[in-house]
Order: sequence, then C-alpha cells, then structure tokens
Amino acid sequence: MVDGPEDAELVARCVAGDPEAFAPLVQRYQGPLFTVALRMVGNREDARDLAQGALVKAFEKLSTFDPSYRFFSWLYRIAVNECLNFRSRRKPQEPIDEDLAAGESPERQAQAEELSRAIEEALVKLPLEYRVVLVLRHFLGLSYDELSEVLLIPDRTVKSRLYTARQLLAAMLEPWRAER
Repeated sequence: MVDGPEDAELVARCVAGDPEAFAPLVQRYQGPLFTVALRMVGNREDARDLAQGALVKAFEKLSTFDPSYRFFSWLYRIAVNECLNFRSRRKPQEPIDEDLAAGESPERQAQAEELSRAIEEALVKLPLEYRVVLVLRHFLGLSYDELSEVLLIPDRTVKSRLYTARQLLAAMLEPWRAER
C-alpha cells in the first residue's frame, strides 16, 4: 500500500489546526486497519474497536509524526501495537466467524468455508511475530520494504519470518489436508 499523494499535506493541515483534514485519511485507511486487526485478533467487534482506537491514537499523536517517513507505515505500526497490546491482555482466542468463500456449488462453497476456517484457526495459533508478517504481506499486500518499515525490522528478518510463518502455517494445515 502506498500513501496517497496528499497524505503528508493532510497531516500537515491537521497539525496546523484543521481537524477536518483527518477525515480523508480515515476513509483511506480504516478498511486496511480493520483487516489487520481482524487477522490479528480473530474477532470482528474487537477488530473494529482496535482499528478505531488506532485511528484515534494516530490523530492524537499527529504532532509526533515524522513526515520523512510514510504515513501508512506509522499508522500501521500504531495498529499493530494496539493489536499486540490487546492480545497480551486477553489470552483465549476464537477463530474468525466470517464467510470468505465464493464457491460456485454448495459443495465447493462448503469446502472453501472449511478451508477458510482451518486457515483462520491456524493463523490465530501462530506466534504473533509470524502472524503479523503473514497478515500484512498476504492480506494487505505490503512489500518487503513496507513490512520492514512498518515492523521496524531489517528486510532480511522480514523474509526470514515470512518463510518461517509459511512453513508453520503449512505444517498446521497438513492434518486438515490429510483428511481431504
């Protein structure tokens, strides 16, 4: 995801006293923030609260934003931190209860729903350091450079964590595949 051309301008206007300039940023990023939060915590209501909380925190802390960095990286880092803090306060996790399938026949749709459920259950069980790289890479499409910037880790660490996360996810899904 790339900042819109006016992100820096909108942030500058907010810092200068125009709170209405934050609305386009909310519209642009609330969906992706919700997706990150949903994949991190596995619950729609909690994800909505966390995404909204990240936006509120970003608004409150806009004066600390360094415009030499990308706004979305700074914002996603806030959202990821909110999710990590939330997860550390709350231990038990439930798998995501949503219909991600778009199969043609009822049988194919049922299989797709089952696979989706298996993936969501496996994602929730992954250690957070691996889950966050998978979510940001595969559900939001961030590049390795963007992941490095958002997570504040070197590019090589991003690649290593992604590799390990994929291996762990595949191993967790192996029993499900064996049943089919």
